[in-house]
Amino acid sequence: MENGSTSKSGQLRKAHLLMVLATLLIATSFPVVAAIADGLDSLVMTFLRFLLATMLFAPLVVWRYGLKIPGLRDLGRYAAISAFLVAFFWGMFVALRHTSALNTATIFTLAPALTAIVSALLLRERLAGPARIALPVGVVGSVWVIFRGDLSALLALDLGWGDAIFLAGTVAFGFYGPMVKLLHRGEPMAQMTFWTLVTGTGWLLLLSGPRLLDVTWGDVSISVFAGIAYLAVFTTVITFFISQWNTTVIGPTKVMSYTYLNPALVLMIGLILGRDLPPLATYPGLALTVAATAILQWSKTDSAKASNRPRGVRA
Repeated sequence: MENGSTSKSGQLRKAHLLMVLATLLIATSFPVVAAIADGLDSLVMTFLRFLLATMLFAPLVVWRYGLKIPGLRDLGRYAAISAFLVAFFWGMFVALRHTSALNTATIFTLAPALTAIVSALLLRERLAGPARIALPVGVVGSVWVIFRGDLSALLALDLGWGDAIFLAGTVAFGFYGPMVKLLHRGEPMAQMTFWTLVTGTGWLLLLSGPRLLDVTWGDVSISVFAGIAYLAVFTTVITFFISQWNTTVIGPTKVMSYTYLNPALVLMIGLILGRDLPPLATYPGLALTVAATAILQWSKTDSAKASNRPRGVRA
């Protein structure tokens, strides 16, 4: 009994450490996407990102599990999950043609609350009282950090068409974690991640097919291809696997709560790159985001009864 408790405790520690790593990688994606968004059609760029990620992940899955092609029902599960991811990433590329990384980072702080709502509807996951308070506190803290404690800058925020697109993408992303937990049938997470990428690539091929023929590939800069490669490896393959595995360990709402750490991590990245320390007015917001994340991790969730637990999800 004690060994089982120790094993579970170690698994939880591993899950949280991996989520910090994944969140750090995700924090780098906004400036990277903003830098390359105008270099190629958004659908084509998203397709290349998924295609490259699939090709990189395939050897690992084949080596460990063999190339077992799922049946139509299983492919349907993976396609349902990947549809929400495709909507989010495509929305990000489109949105950043019309809005700023600052605006999208602000909107993305709504993701944990949206995930909590979807989890309540699909998984009957209920957050404890403190966690319900932590969700809006986390949003406030994230926005505080993003705007460096300057209320006038927040009030001057100009929301437009690009922001509406990214909001729709963020809503789609709110379904991602709950759908992983709902549709997981006990298969190894590497397999689930791989086939999610495969079906996502299929969706994007259908959407971007005609546009691929219109691209003058020789005119696409090396920096755009480098950016796509970075996104495919670090913010697609690695973060997909970590997020999907952790969703079955700590739950989708707790996984998404790490989004609140994005502003703090962005500031840390800036410091490493030689930027100045943020103003003192930023620090209360940082404290709120860290506190909100901690409360959400420590709070228990009331899930559906065992008889109503999604089939195949291990207790």
